Amino acid sequence: MKYVLLSLVAAVGLLLPFQGRGADSSDVASELKALVQKVQTKLRDGKKTEADLADDLKEFDKLFAAHKGEKTDDVAQILLMKAMLYLQVLDNDEKGVELVKQLKTDFPETKPGKNADEILEQVKAQAESKKLRKGLVEGSKFPDFAEKDVDGKPLSVANYKGKVVLIDFWATWCGPCVAELPNVQKAYEAHHKSGFEIIGISLDQDEKKLRNFLKEKNMTWQQYFDGKGWGNKLAAKYGVQSIPATYLLDAEGKIIGQDLRGDALDQALSKALAKK
Repeated sequence: MKYVLLSLVAAVGLLLPFQGRGADSSDVASELKALVQKVQTKLRDGKKTEADLADDLKEFDKLFAAHKGEKTDDVAQILLMKAMLYLQVLDNDEKGVELVKQLKTDFPETKPGKNADEILEQVKAQAESKKLRKGLVEGSKFPDFAEKDVDGKPLSVANYKGKVVLIDFWATWCGPCVAELPNVQKAYEAHHKSGFEIIGISLDQDEKKLRNFLKEKNMTWQQYFDGKGWGNKLAAKYGVQSIPATYLLDAEGKIIGQDLRGDALDQALSKALAKK
């Protein structure tokens, strides 16, 4: 099983705004909490379409209409929760953005309102990465990057021109990544002298732990690390939502395989290196 990047709804948790609330919760907060719990139950049951959630969306509207004159964080949360449903569950950016903009305009002094610009930037970045991700298919050129590795050395695909390169998004805390590592190392040892290189992109947050792991496992290839976990700059750029995620590039930087494991990786490498 891969480690999957949770959506904002799941990762932050629709109930997160309500954590820590006790008996002094406002009526609107209590009603919203009950509604969110109802929605979460449907999501767990696989009911994730607009038709499935039509009645719940109407309840959001009804609750908001009853309190829209109250410029409080709790009322602003109603708009935020509905916006997140459109953005992260219903995949309707247009409607979600409309609600976030309304949040910014109508509730500027609330915490959700003050976070509206950040949410809009995230939506824009997600849209760009989604567009880029759709282009990451076999036969297409892998969009390059220019960064520094964990040791401060220049890192880019262009630096390995003429080599067959595996772009490997991973983390030390990712069980499936660690389980696949022996196969990756075996392939590296067998084909490195023939022109095979690896660029690791670590979604770790603890640099010391990463460095110790690299040394312990004798992972000598370059690694990109920025300590941001799922917010990793390159993971975000390429729309990586689960790890391990790999792209195998030929000597011209074109994608010739994705998420290859074990023998499949070795076979693809042998074929690519024979053409090099």
